Amino acid sequence: MAAAALATKPQPTTPVTTPVITMTTPPKKPLPAGRPREWYVSHNRRLKAMRLAIALLDTGVYRPEQAPNRRIRSTAARIGVHPPSDTTCRMVRSLIR
Repeated sequence: MAAAALATKPQPTTPVTTPVITMTTPPKKPLPAGRPREWYVSHNRRLKAMRLAIALLDTGVYRPEQAPNRRIRSTAARIGVHPPSDTTCRMVRSLIR
């Protein structure tokens, strides 16, 4: 009888946890020397726009209409990037197309 009572005792279950997904930026590489300042500014703007576009696509924003400046700037804050300018926001929307 005692063995039957032990066999029917409910087993403790472990709670199911979902993995935590964190957004990180790829490692940065040094830029080539000797270019005009405008090149570096536009290059960094393109990199920032690409990071933001990827982060928005990961969150389910697949159309430019779904990405107003406010959403792009909140995504920038979430991934740890300085708030983008209006020009960068336009570039992000063009990359989402």
